[in-house]
Amino acid sequence: MIRKKLFSVIIHMTNPKVLLTRTLPPASQNILENSSDIELFHWKDDTVIPRHELLRRVSGVNGILCMLTEKIDAEVLDAAGPSLKVVSTMSVGYDHVDINELRKRNISLGYTPEVLTEATADLTVLLVLASTRRLREGIKTVENGEWSDWSPTGMLGTQLTNKTIGIVGLGRIGEATAFRLKPFLGTDGKIIYYSPTEKKRSVILGAKRVEFDSLLEKSDIICICCSLNEKTKEMFNYSVFKKMKKNVILVNTARGSIIKQDDLVRALSEGLIGAVGLDVTTPEPLDRNHPLLKFPNVTIVPHTGSATLETRTLMGNLAVENVLCGVRGLSLPNAVCSETLK
Repeated sequence: MIRKKLFSVIIHMTNPKVLLTRTLPPASQNILENSSDIELFHWKDDTVIPRHELLRRVSGVNGILCMLTEKIDAEVLDAAGPSLKVVSTMSVGYDHVDINELRKRNISLGYTPEVLTEATADLTVLLVLASTRRLREGIKTVENGEWSDWSPTGMLGTQLTNKTIGIVGLGRIGEATAFRLKPFLGTDGKIIYYSPTEKKRSVILGAKRVEFDSLLEKSDIICICCSLNEKTKEMFNYSVFKKMKKNVILVNTARGSIIKQDDLVRALSEGLIGAVGLDVTTPEPLDRNHPLLKFPNVTIVPHTGSATLETRTLMGNLAVENVLCGVRGLSLPNAVCSETLK
């Protein structure tokens, strides 16, 4: 009798690997760490992950949860290899991700839309008010011991009553900004906007759509709230600055590259702009010796548009949900539209 030996092949299934490039808000971090069906690789230092570390740690992962500080390009995707199924960015914008390279590799892209509108609109209004009332100059005057007797002409700014506010990009953030600013304008103030498409909200706000040049010529305050793309990149350049009112207040809470920054420095040097408020610059962070910081009428904050605990937690939760669904083979709840990836 011939005995046959039966051999069983045991296949060890490994959990999907997820690379997290920064520590998330506590509630979001807990969700990811308590997901027992994944293996988490976490860059724990409170710094942007160095490029060489990103390239090393991304090898063999199934999902990446990144920030807008990481450039996800062909080099990163090659380093990750064929196992990579999803990139989830904790941001609304995704210009730091190479869409074409994701498409070639059939990798899904998740983002966090519709959650930072209120926080960013709040900050836009804050920068408008800080710029019109010379807040940066006032604070420095107090801190430097230069606060002297009250003067009827000291630290004169301007108020929003009866002014014309121009909003570039009347999407969700633009609409929320207009809604907040409208009560400041009084009976004769106006909101005008330039946007590729008409928005229903503009009817409620009483805002009027105008062409770009008209917005530049008529606005006392201009708020940049549009997305960054090929059409909007450096759309605010020297020739545009020359078309504005010389005392215009310019605020940008969208993307730094929408403004041609060297041209902005030139325009400020020539007195073409009244004041500037920026939440975004090129590059980020801005060097402490950058010429923009030498102008007393320029207020810059470090990209804090979404920086509230409530908003960042929502963003973190969405980013976690996207990456977990991606590595589990499920549809992403907040995916960049398939048309964009085709």
